[in-house]
Amino acid sequence: MFDRSLTVSVNTLNYPSCTLGFVNSYRTLSRTRLNSNPLLAMPPSSVLLQTDESGKFQESKKSFGSKAAPSCSDSLLNQENTVGIVGGASVDSTLNLLGKLVQLRGEENDFPFLLCSDPLLNKELLSHERSSFSSLNCKGGGVQLDDSLIVENLRIKRVFLEKAGARCIVMPCHLSHIWHDEVCKGCSVPFLHVSECVAKELKEDNMKPLEAGSPLRIGVLAKNAILTAGFYQEKLQHEGFEVVLPDKATMEHTLIPALHALNRKDVEGARNLLRIALQVLLVRAVNTVILASDDMQDLLPPDDPLLKKCIDPMDALARSAIKWVKSAEKGT
Repeated sequence: MFDRSLTVSVNTLNYPSCTLGFVNSYRTLSRTRLNSNPLLAMPPSSVLLQTDESGKFQESKKSFGSKAAPSCSDSLLNQENTVGIVGGASVDSTLNLLGKLVQLRGEENDFPFLLCSDPLLNKELLSHERSSFSSLNCKGGGVQLDDSLIVENLRIKRVFLEKAGARCIVMPCHLSHIWHDEVCKGCSVPFLHVSECVAKELKEDNMKPLEAGSPLRIGVLAKNAILTAGFYQEKLQHEGFEVVLPDKATMEHTLIPALHALNRKDVEGARNLLRIALQVLLVRAVNTVILASDDMQDLLPPDDPLLKKCIDPMDALARSAIKWVKSAEKGT
């Protein structure tokens, strides 16, 4: 939880289904739900906004000049270390990644970033996730989901951030990475993929197999849409790992019921079922479990021993982004 205020200078721009601005000095982050207005992206402008105790933006009396916002064809930022962020299925997941970036960077080493958060895209992603979840429960297989609108929406956000001056782009949403390869086509800047960041970090850890003579095994626990997409399996196998996924029985009797329990606000029930799902993977001699779901990450308390056996993929994405920022500042 981040309990201090966020100060940003912001100037809104006219852009299809998206309001943007720019944060050029990011000191602290208040991790609260921002009501109907998502945290937005930003260039230096004449309006200073601050969050009050409830997390709402309030206009400050102090201003910084009166320059008009540039057109979308102009770069809002020219710094070589600017990070672009495409918001995900929820504002919370986006704020979560921002918090990780700020903690890793340190308060005395600000860096510019552009953030695009679109409520319409959020709804499309959530709708796709619900449809995928429903298809898992349908006998005889599910229906083919049309994701063309999501792909186009994500591509529009990526192009905008690129033109606005982002020199590196990240997405703080597990689900959005399903279409990463399609969205990044034609992108002229690095576009980090969360599963690639995780796989590379695990490779660098030089872990030893838990069983002599066995391959290094990494477990992956996620919702059906992520597991079906297979990008974690692909990147991990490319680095030489054996990937262990929950079997059908685990999905049907623990993971899916856990998500149902969470939807009913039965947190304790969902937590216990998640623990069982994790134990099932751990007894199969996996070194660690990639917990690729924000809902699942938030279920276990910080002091839960099982959580020490898990990896939050967004930590790896944040570390990779900050590594890129430092490299860009050095010109390497």
